[in-house]
Amino acid sequence: MADFRSLSRRGVLSRFGVAGGTAVLASSVAKAENVLAQDQHDMSGTVAHQTSHDEMTNDQMDDMHEAGIKEFPQATAGLGGQPLEPIMDGDTKVFNLKCEVIQWEYQAGKMVEAYAYNGVVPGPEIRVTEGDKVRIIVTNAMPFSTAVHYHGLMLPNGMDGVPFITQPPIKPGASFIYEFPIREGNAGSHMYHSHLNSAEQVTKGLLGPFIIEPKDPSTRPAFDIEHTMVLNDGPIGGFSLNGKSFPATQPITAKLGQKLLVRYMNEGLMIHPMHLHGMPQQVIARDGFILPSPFMCDTVEVSPGQRTDVLIDCTELGAWAFHCHVLSHAETATGMFGMVTVLIVEE
Repeated sequence: MADFRSLSRRGVLSRFGVAGGTAVLASSVAKAENVLAQDQHDMSGTVAHQTSHDEMTNDQMDDMHEAGIKEFPQATAGLGGQPLEPIMDGDTKVFNLKCEVIQWEYQAGKMVEAYAYNGVVPGPEIRVTEGDKVRIIVTNAMPFSTAVHYHGLMLPNGMDGVPFITQPPIKPGASFIYEFPIREGNAGSHMYHSHLNSAEQVTKGLLGPFIIEPKDPSTRPAFDIEHTMVLNDGPIGGFSLNGKSFPATQPITAKLGQKLLVRYMNEGLMIHPMHLHGMPQQVIARDGFILPSPFMCDTVEVSPGQRTDVLIDCTELGAWAFHCHVLSHAETATGMFGMVTVLIVEE
């Protein structure tokens, strides 16, 4: 995933056509906040309380929505999903993963206890090529056991990462070495994540993208730029994209005429139909496998554990809303939150 933190908030807002840069709507927002209850999210990611629009005036509601947009993209500490460079041991690519308990900032000033690979949520991107030999050394610095499953990979049974079925759990302070070849025919978008107490460990951050490049690039559709979007629901902000909740999510930027590949990866507990405004999405692959008949749509359902690859022809200039269309995952009376970002197409 590209690092979009270099985009200034003023620059993004100018593409939205929002005047006033980062000016805060202080008085109106303060009045509205006096009558608004904070949305609370339970461990399953469902909204336990939503403030009714009857509790504020129309202008106060508008001001709250505008204030959230003007905060985007909100600066926070930590950026997950960045490429993890391997160390070469002969012809084997070696990756080191450390599991630890951290404090993760999912919105500006909002922290939550998270479980992380190498200190970030999602964990770093592991990217290899068909035919590679891979060794992954996992060290458990958490106070409880874990294991790592390589979701979608074809590999030897002993490397599958399921405690008491294929391996012992990785105890606190211990390490485990996973070593396997990357098989031909297994190219595509995959994931790695915990497979012990997984409903808690995965939703709290033990997840990451695992991408296998084809040995022959001509076997898969061509694209100009790509973006991985890890979907999650649960303790980290209720609903998140790449470990952040709007307005702290990162925008996607493309040049007019570019072909954008989006890799959706659902690591949550719910289905998330991802909707892009302004341009259709062509679904080209599911769970790493190229579809014999790609199809067009504007809303793509991504089920838990599923990976879906889409191509987007960036033909329309402007800033386009991009969000989960389970609307309670994306917007309340107080404004947008959770699984919302934008695709910005520029000259």
